[in-house]
Amino acid sequence: MARPRARHPQRGRRDRSRGLSLIEIVLVIALIAGITAITASALGVGVKGAQLRESARTVATQLRYTRTQAIATGRPQRFTLDPGAHAWTAPGGRSGEIPEAIGITFTGARQVQRERDEGAVLFFEDGASTGGRVQLSREDQVWNVDVAWLTGTVKVSREGAP
Repeated sequence: MARPRARHPQRGRRDRSRGLSLIEIVLVIALIAGITAITASALGVGVKGAQLRESARTVATQLRYTRTQAIATGRPQRFTLDPGAHAWTAPGGRSGEIPEAIGITFTGARQVQRERDEGAVLFFEDGASTGGRVQLSREDQVWNVDVAWLTGTVKVSREGAP
């Protein structure tokens, strides 16, 4: 004999609770949009900071290259920086640009600057230099590239960093 099927009192209730209401869907979409907006904002600041840090590292690398060339060739070598054009030049035909959004300030010996608005660091055959500082800034972030006059060593540091 066949057994009678047991009735499930919850079955009717379960059928009614399937799916999501329109309000729940709208809330989930709004939550996703909010998280996306916050993430995009945070990444934008991160990208700007990375661009500034990379520009400082590039300038430091080219200053070190210029020093190495002075020692290797036994002749003084010049690194120049044009803050107005956001451009730099180094020995061996090397040149590059710094993004327009980055502010540039150069402090150094005026005697080695060929033009009024140009920044220049001269490295000598023994590795010493005329010294100077290239300061790169964007919004509230500042990076300094310092060249010691006595030793010609190049250091990169973030201003206000611990």
